[in-house]
Amino acid sequence: MKFADDTQAGVFGLDEILAELHAEDRKANDATAEEIITRLEAMKNYIPSSGRVRREYAYILLKEYKKYLKDRTDERKK
Repeated sequence: MKFADDTQAGVFGLDEILAELHAEDRKANDATAEEIITRLEAMKNYIPSSGRVRREYAYILLKEYKKYLKDRTDERKK
């Protein structure tokens, strides 16, 4: 994951979580971003408890999920 200030953070299991959410037909919204965070934490990824940082994580994760969905849609069109 890449943040606005160009710092990067690796997360374990993100691809699997995005695939699961896609299979569950989850929409790209704030609730889904929170679900991604919850699942990442369950996989022992460290997510800071600061509200500001969690919101930033949620924003970045939502962007990643939207990109994931777009990539899947583009693949189906081929």
